[in-house]
Amino acid sequence: MFSKFAYSIFEQSIKDYHVHDNVDQPVNNPYPKDKIEHLLYFKNWIDTVQWHFEDIIRDPNIDPVAALVLKRRIDASNQERTDMVEYIDSYFLQKYHNVKVKDNAKINSESPAWTIDRLSILALKIYHMSEEANRAEASQEHRDKCQAKLNVLLEQKSDLSTAIDDLITDIENGDKFMKVYKQMKMYNDDDLNPVLYQNKK
Repeated sequence: MFSKFAYSIFEQSIKDYHVHDNVDQPVNNPYPKDKIEHLLYFKNWIDTVQWHFEDIIRDPNIDPVAALVLKRRIDASNQERTDMVEYIDSYFLQKYHNVKVKDNAKINSESPAWTIDRLSILALKIYHMSEEANRAEASQEHRDKCQAKLNVLLEQKSDLSTAIDDLITDIENGDKFMKVYKQMKMYNDDDLNPVLYQNKK
């Protein structure tokens, strides 16, 4: 099943990142660039780095100038994340472009890649919640609360994985069809963000 395949790559990416646990470390993607594994690994690496960006920027003692620099990095990371989702959807579009879509086929509310994006984020939640549930220096109450949350996340992983695999099967069988809508983010665009284009005058 694709969800299990993708999740194993997400776990590998998260594990590799935490060897050094440094947002500035270069990505060392072990997969060939022409393989879906490469896209999945890189997608999760972006998510993992951004997870830690979000931790850092919430430091109440962070220098305001450093926080602004980091906010710019988070913005760039968000754009990169969106781009990777679109690349993954392009993979599915190419893979299933010869499928005969049934007359009564329906479109899903999310494309395959956006459901996989959710699975990537969920892998990070599970990894870090597991850390908290097993943190030796934390109180037993803290560990118990985190274990309860972890149990919910694991149930969510099971449900989301089923939904992803069902969606892909439906696309394969022509019962559903997919479209890819570019995100068309406006705040990063010099021609669409009023603050940016007014400063160009």
